[in-house]
Amino acid sequence: MNAVPGLIAPGAPSPLAEPVASAEGELRIIGLDLSLTSTGVCLPTGVTYRIKTRQKDGDRRLLVIRDRIRSALAEHRPHLAVVEDLPVHAMAAGRTGHVHGVVKAELLDADVPYALIVPATLKSYACDHGSADKARMSAAAHLAAGVEFEGDKGGDQCDAWWLRAAGHDALGDPLFSLPQAQRDRLRKVAWPEAFLQRYVLGAAS
Repeated sequence: MNAVPGLIAPGAPSPLAEPVASAEGELRIIGLDLSLTSTGVCLPTGVTYRIKTRQKDGDRRLLVIRDRIRSALAEHRPHLAVVEDLPVHAMAAGRTGHVHGVVKAELLDADVPYALIVPATLKSYACDHGSADKARMSAAAHLAAGVEFEGDKGGDQCDAWWLRAAGHDALGDPLFSLPQAQRDRLRKVAWPEAFLQRYVLGAAS
């Protein structure tokens, strides 16, 4: 029987069964800015990309996003995922909520704990302004670490990059320097307690 692309073949071991090797003390965090049309991803390596889908494919777009996220989790074995939460009263929250459900199921299945950051908190952390636009977020990333996001008109890759950075910062492994007042904004986030305990004890790998 042929295996279905994106699924584990019957009888085959799960690709998540063995942890990927990493340097001692290396923290692997994935940032996810979820969207039905263009999901931004920042891998633990710092590489960013978008998962783009076509409207004509309807709900099958959820399968495209699921399979791409599943592949990233299997390859990079993140210790933690940091996900941009749904904004309150957003017009597109219903459609994006479907993506959140699919991706959270993948994270749970892969035993990857996750934290949710609302857009205003992420913007305050990055720019010290809860209403910062995409251009300002991108400029802040360039100022902080000299990074640029090619073809990122919607800011999806930029947001995913900041989500990964926020995770590192919150866990005491900052990727660059920021004012303490901006770092303090991350205290509003409900970081997963079980993961924090494992990380402090050195058992998160």
